[in-house]
Amino acid sequence: MEFKDIIALIHPVLAVGFVFPLIGISVYMAWQTRQRRLYYSDQENKSKIAAIVGQEHLKIGRWLTGSVVAITLIALAYSIYFKGVFNNLSPEKMPQAIFIVLMFIFTLVSLILLYRAKPNQPLWRGIFATLTGMGIVVIGCQDGVFRRGYEWQFSHYYYGVAAALLMIFSLAIVPDIYKSNRWRITHTVLNCIALLLFLGQGMTGTRDLLEIPLSWQQQHLYQCDWNQRTCPQPPKS
Repeated sequence: MEFKDIIALIHPVLAVGFVFPLIGISVYMAWQTRQRRLYYSDQENKSKIAAIVGQEHLKIGRWLTGSVVAITLIALAYSIYFKGVFNNLSPEKMPQAIFIVLMFIFTLVSLILLYRAKPNQPLWRGIFATLTGMGIVVIGCQDGVFRRGYEWQFSHYYYGVAAALLMIFSLAIVPDIYKSNRWRITHTVLNCIALLLFLGQGMTGTRDLLEIPLSWQQQHLYQCDWNQRTCPQPPKS
C-alpha cells in the first residue's frame, strides 16, 4: 500500500472505531430515556433507570453530530485533494482551490457557532444549522467526489450527506423538544431515518471499499469494461 491508500483508510477507520459505537450508545440511551418517561407517566411504577440518562443521551448525541460532520468533511477532503482540483494543481485552478479551503473553514466555523448558540436563540440555531448544511452540500458538489449519480439510491455519498444534514437539524432543535411534544416526535422520526441511513452507510461503504483498487492497480483495472465485466487479455508470452 502506498501513502495515498493508507490515507484513504482514515475515513472508514474513524467510522468503525468511533462513529458507529457512538450510534449504538446514542440509540441505547434514547431507548432508556423513553422507557423512563413512560414509567414516569405511570404513577404506580417507579423507574429503576437513572434520571441522568437523558442528560447522557444529549451529551452523546452532541458528540455524534460533531463526529458525523467531521468524518463527512474528512471523506470529502480526501476525494477533492487526491482526485479533484488539488490533484495537479495549476495557477488556473487556484481560485477554485482557495474557495474550497474557505468553504471547509466556513462549514467548521458554522458548526462551532451552532454548538455555542444558546437555547433561547432559535433563529441563530436555524441560521448556523443551515449554513453548516449548505457548506457540506457545496463541498460535496466539487470535482473529484464520487457521488454515484447513476445509482443514487444506493450511493454512499448521498446516504452520508443526508445523514449529516439530519444530524445537524436534530442538534438545532434539541432545546425545542423540551417545550413541545411535536418537536420531540420530529426529533425521534428524523433520528430513526438517520439510523436507517447509517445502516445503509455500513453496506454501501463496505461495497465501495471492495470496488476501489489500490493506487498501483488503477492503471490496469480502469481498462476494464465494468458494464460487460470484461478486462483486456494479457499478451501471450
